[in-house]
Amino acid sequence: MSVTIELPHVGESVVEGTIGQWLKKPGDTVKRYEPLVEIITDKVTMEVPSPVEGTLVRLLAQEGETLPMGAPIAEVATADSPEGAEPVSASIEIETAPSAEPASPGTTGYLMKDVTPVGPTGGAAIEIAEPTGTSASRPAAVAPASATPAAAALSATPSGQTRLSPAVRRLAQEHSVDVSQVQGTGLGGRITRDDILKFVESGAAPAPQIVGQPSADGQETHVPLTPVRRMIAEAMVRSVSNIPHAWSTLEVDVTGLVALRASVRAEFEQKEGVGLTYLPFVIKAVVESLKEFPTMNASWGEDKIILKNRVNLGLAVAAPDGLIVPVLHNADQLSIAGLAAAAKDLADRARTKKLTLNDVQGGTFTLNNTGALGSYISGPIINYPQAGIMTTETIQKRAVVIPAESGDAIAIRSMMNICLSFDHRINDGAEASGFLSAVKSKLQAMAPGTSIY
Repeated sequence: MSVTIELPHVGESVVEGTIGQWLKKPGDTVKRYEPLVEIITDKVTMEVPSPVEGTLVRLLAQEGETLPMGAPIAEVATADSPEGAEPVSASIEIETAPSAEPASPGTTGYLMKDVTPVGPTGGAAIEIAEPTGTSASRPAAVAPASATPAAAALSATPSGQTRLSPAVRRLAQEHSVDVSQVQGTGLGGRITRDDILKFVESGAAPAPQIVGQPSADGQETHVPLTPVRRMIAEAMVRSVSNIPHAWSTLEVDVTGLVALRASVRAEFEQKEGVGLTYLPFVIKAVVESLKEFPTMNASWGEDKIILKNRVNLGLAVAAPDGLIVPVLHNADQLSIAGLAAAAKDLADRARTKKLTLNDVQGGTFTLNNTGALGSYISGPIINYPQAGIMTTETIQKRAVVIPAESGDAIAIRSMMNICLSFDHRINDGAEASGFLSAVKSKLQAMAPGTSIY
């Protein structure tokens, strides 16, 4: 007897899903809870585990095919199935985290592995850039696994080598990394995501190539759209088509903030075991300012403006599959230290596809850091249907005129631009400028001695 695997329901608002990639092929042995297929929806991308153990007999849905939730997608023959019996249906039960309270970072394991492919702008990392001498890698274009040298290396892994996790295997394929050249630092010499990323950052890994079909005249290369890229494109078009964008930018002197972080960073990281970037400081300033300007924490309701009573901050994260915007729920209730831990947890789980559906829903405002890529000014696209999105740009040391009673002076200061895109149906320039000024004053007030707890 074969068991028919169905496309699982992942939420009331999700009615269909697209087969992204089959992780098993007919004839493969499948263990219960082992990742079977990657499903892409307008909310999340997730690895769906098998609800039974057996042998994959037949694929009922092809990669790229869109199906309603509950539709049959595969048949698996189980070892204890009597011959001649009629097929039965099975679907893995996927639960989402409760919406009332956010999960504690680092304490909860999730069976469902998902990320949202939809967000405001492309290519930004979540960490705030250092003032000088730092850089961030742009997410590279992904070639099909079968076309990369890493695919062959992965399939030819020596028998003595520790088995790779799906997340590590995918990351290695996306960056064309030959895992036999990577030194594992995990338990028993296991290769971890950090090992792959460090190998890529060292420059030892070849740059992945974009795979496409040449045009008839050879003057162009046509790269097919992935389901994730198509959904990102649709979300961006919807946002700019439905929301009248307006933009505003302010320059912020973050010299005191830079000094504050430097004064507490070592002790904090040793005590908490979490890196301390500039991000939690900026989040704190943003969420406090949203409480002062509630129309920035809102959405358009056609015949009304809908003010959000909770501050759920979306954080743009660059992941191998595309932009991800996980949500930091009740961000206004956390200290700077708490925000550092929560943001790191979200970013790590976003990049390894371990978010819950709740982690990508309910955002009321979005924060992006285009400065991690060296940008000093930007005009981001609003994350529909929110009222605004703010970016933090790269921190640069510059000569600045400092007003003084005895006469103006020139000093070297750490400066950063903050850029806001806002829905002009909800807010005008006065509200937008007031919000940015509030963020600026809060950031400029941070200095050594400011409590982060």
